[in-house]
Amino acid sequence: MPELEKVVVVSRRTRLEELLERFVTRDQARFYLEHSGVEYRPYENEQRAHEAALSTLRAALPAGTRVQFIERSFLPTFTFGERDLVVTLGQDGLVVNVAKYLSSQPILAFNPDPERIDGVLLPFRVSDAPVVVREVLRGACRIRNITMAKAELNDGQKLYAVNDLFIGQRTHHSSRYRIAHQRRSEDHSSSGIIVSTGAGATGWLSSILNGAAGVIEAFGGEGAAVSLREGHRMPWDAPELCFGVREPFVSKASSAGIVWGSIVEGEHLEIVSHMPQDGTIFSDGIEADYLAFNSGAVARISVAEKQAHLVVA
Repeated sequence: MPELEKVVVVSRRTRLEELLERFVTRDQARFYLEHSGVEYRPYENEQRAHEAALSTLRAALPAGTRVQFIERSFLPTFTFGERDLVVTLGQDGLVVNVAKYLSSQPILAFNPDPERIDGVLLPFRVSDAPVVVREVLRGACRIRNITMAKAELNDGQKLYAVNDLFIGQRTHHSSRYRIAHQRRSEDHSSSGIIVSTGAGATGWLSSILNGAAGVIEAFGGEGAAVSLREGHRMPWDAPELCFGVREPFVSKASSAGIVWGSIVEGEHLEIVSHMPQDGTIFSDGIEADYLAFNSGAVARISVAEKQAHLVVA
């Protein structure tokens, strides 16, 4: 790891801060929530926890260190330096958001509110910051590499994912496309395709398997159902992706032979869009982070050439 020269702290707005964009004052935001039957206190408690965490983190940054604070919405236009230490303060999703814009920079992720945030990707509490930040800046840290997925279109556009990619219709209409994998291809009409990394395998991808396992159990296949639920997990750094097709429909024009598989390093999954409009590819559950995928577009899904680098305890 190269010597680090600057700390970039990335945070995201709280729910209350987003409400204040609409209602300007806390009193108005509180009136709106309570008038709608929603309790205001959890929003206020979350805000206090965030402000306290940010204050603690600021105080923990070593004197003389170059520091820059940015909000998540600036990520698409922000340029990270090769020797930046990227510090995140927010939920697990913030780590995912940040990783897609980095190359080799380490991510030091703090959980600002352990009482409310599970923190699967957040190894540290803010109280650890005074020691951990100094250790990482002098190179005394352990890095966990996380495999990423990449979608690349035939026009050169690319999209990266830390957890998963969705390929299909952005509406509830059927997703229509041609899928090709390991010298096999067929036309599909489905609810879309999920491509998952090892880090994301317990998320959206698992919902496909949980549904399939429930059906198997209903037909008396308890042992197979358990295997199905547990057998998809992969190490976070495994150079492999897993894909699953959601609700494939069989008809004269569509098949369901290629509905599950793996994409190892050096291979790719090819998908040709047959959707005149509203076709999309988005990553990590964020629909605003997408590529248009309409008729004429061809996507190649593969293991990304880069990884996320998460500092761990």
